[in-house]
Amino acid sequence: MARVVEESLLSHPHPELGPPRRSRRRPAGHPTRRPRRDRPQHDGLRVRRPPADRRLRSALPEEEQPGIDLILPDFSSIRDRLDDIEGIILTHGHEDHIGGVPFLLREKPDIPLIGSKLTLALIEAKLQEHRIRPYTLEVAEGQRERVGPFDCEFIAVNHSIPDALAVAIRTPAGMVVHTGDFKMDQLPLDSRLTDLHAFARLSEEGIDLLLSDSTNAEVPGFTPHERDISNVLRQVFAGARKRIIVASFASHVHRIQQILDAAYEYGRRVAFVGRSMVRNMGIARDLGYLKVPPGLVVDVKTLDDLPDNEVVLVCTGSQGEPMAALSRMANRDHQIRIVEGDTVILASSLIPGNENAVYRVINGLTRWGANVVHKGNAKVHVSGHASAGELLYFYNICRPKNLMPVHGEWRHLRANAELGAMTGVPHDRIVIAEDGVAVDLVQGKAKISGKVQAGYVYVDGLSVGDVGEPALKDRKILGDEGIISVFVVIDASTGKITGGPHIQARGSGIDDSAFGDVIPGSRRRWSARRRTASSNPTSSSSWCAGPWASGSRTPTAAGR
Repeated sequence: MARVVEESLLSHPHPELGPPRRSRRRPAGHPTRRPRRDRPQHDGLRVRRPPADRRLRSALPEEEQPGIDLILPDFSSIRDRLDDIEGIILTHGHEDHIGGVPFLLREKPDIPLIGSKLTLALIEAKLQEHRIRPYTLEVAEGQRERVGPFDCEFIAVNHSIPDALAVAIRTPAGMVVHTGDFKMDQLPLDSRLTDLHAFARLSEEGIDLLLSDSTNAEVPGFTPHERDISNVLRQVFAGARKRIIVASFASHVHRIQQILDAAYEYGRRVAFVGRSMVRNMGIARDLGYLKVPPGLVVDVKTLDDLPDNEVVLVCTGSQGEPMAALSRMANRDHQIRIVEGDTVILASSLIPGNENAVYRVINGLTRWGANVVHKGNAKVHVSGHASAGELLYFYNICRPKNLMPVHGEWRHLRANAELGAMTGVPHDRIVIAEDGVAVDLVQGKAKISGKVQAGYVYVDGLSVGDVGEPALKDRKILGDEGIISVFVVIDASTGKITGGPHIQARGSGIDDSAFGDVIPGSRRRWSARRRTASSNPTSSSSWCAGPWASGSRTPTAAGR
């Protein structure tokens, strides 16, 4: 049983399923290594479902995860099998697809990374911050490479970032095609179309299992062209009286290119704000994916010397991330202050779950007098994912024998499955698998075969994995119901109270004066406990807990 891992680690498996049969172990090696002649023949393929908006990536915390900076996939299910991984295929360079890679390579730095030129450049820059030098294999559309026992062919797909790829994986059990994130824009900004001819050719060969992007499966029709946004941006630029501040994903090269074109047309200078934005746009410019006219981009420190109507700022924070530049501007916690007459453009889609955070930022910006332009009131963004009409067209080209919707929430997966059924894929050959579920492709049919232990790992400050669900539950309780703290100062030598008790209630709705009747009683009980402990030396630790109870050290105060 061969196993392929493609941008996926898993969580929330079906509880009623048992573990899948373990695959044979294989030594790791270079991704272009040819399989040995004595390599055993495999009778099937096991595919793990890429989890809904998790994959091998980082994710933003939601409201029920207070204090969390980043969410990573849990690697525990493969930690003892890292040598089995022949390589990690990265379909494109968006942060939500590559953000978790450094944390996996911390555990095994020599796992090969496979991707396009831009994708690898973005992940290599991120890995430099983690002091990891990866093994990489650069691929392009039309290229075929041997990755362990797998024969991988890479296909051009159109997305909201250049150099996105789908991958066809040929195995002894059949061919698996993974679309990655894609759409079928017929007028892309970089003239790089989704290669429908290649998918038709693969269809003639026979696609045994198709893993297809489901993000826009509920949206009827076709996703609008990226070019449609350019005229809207020009209108916004023409009407802006002061500075223009654009918030976008730090890897959305196409959208930034449109911003640069509009700024150049209207005589404005552009400054990138934020470390990731500066880094990624520098990489895209150096590789030729971003066309920057001479003198257009300036350092943010020089903006004070320019009039407001000649300034464009490009920053992160379009999803309301609390530490991103735009959120800090809205909270008056950034060196760039929003003033009356500024124009702010949120050039991105609203990711489900981020609504409250985004609207909070919009309200904060509006409060300071900014004119906020977003997808709700202007066409300043189009999706990077295929809508239902495109998916129907795509399935009729591919004619897969089995379909497995991926990349989306349950409603998206279900909608995508229905589209596949409408084009003739038999219902018993459409697999909707929750995170953590193993799917086997045996004798031409895909079916759920078991589960693996999986979950999420939370990054809180400098700690990775130290905060779990119990801690988050406690944080929610404290946030909802408040906290009561009791402070008392005790003489370490006599055990007498020298200060307090002081009782404070925060967030509970209880006034501190309500504890006035409690304090005298607590002092009496403490004194009685101290007298009991003094008459029984063996129990001294019960009234003065800690190492200083035996005289080993003396604290300045002890609170309990």
